[in-house]
Amino acid sequence: MAKKSSIEKNAKRRRLVQRYAAKRARLLEIANDRERPPEERFAVRLKLAEMPRNSAKVRIRNRCDLSGRPRGVYRQFRLSRIALRELALSGQIPGMVKSSW
Repeated sequence: MAKKSSIEKNAKRRRLVQRYAAKRARLLEIANDRERPPEERFAVRLKLAEMPRNSAKVRIRNRCDLSGRPRGVYRQFRLSRIALRELALSGQIPGMVKSSW
């Protein structure tokens, strides 16, 4: 089990990304538009730099929703490999069966 503080910090980052997503996308669109004058694009880059760092999507760490484990997480299920296996073996995930050949 991961530290509670690590899990909460990541949850806070997810909330910040969601809150600032529209504003950040609008500013990035202006900043990357080659048709606009360089002064305007630079001013927009400064506005982007003033935004909270944790509002950037790249700062989110993929963690297991059950255990908080940061490694070996399947994005599709948002579960770690260990939690996924336990749920699958207990029949909690519909359609998933243990492979054998």
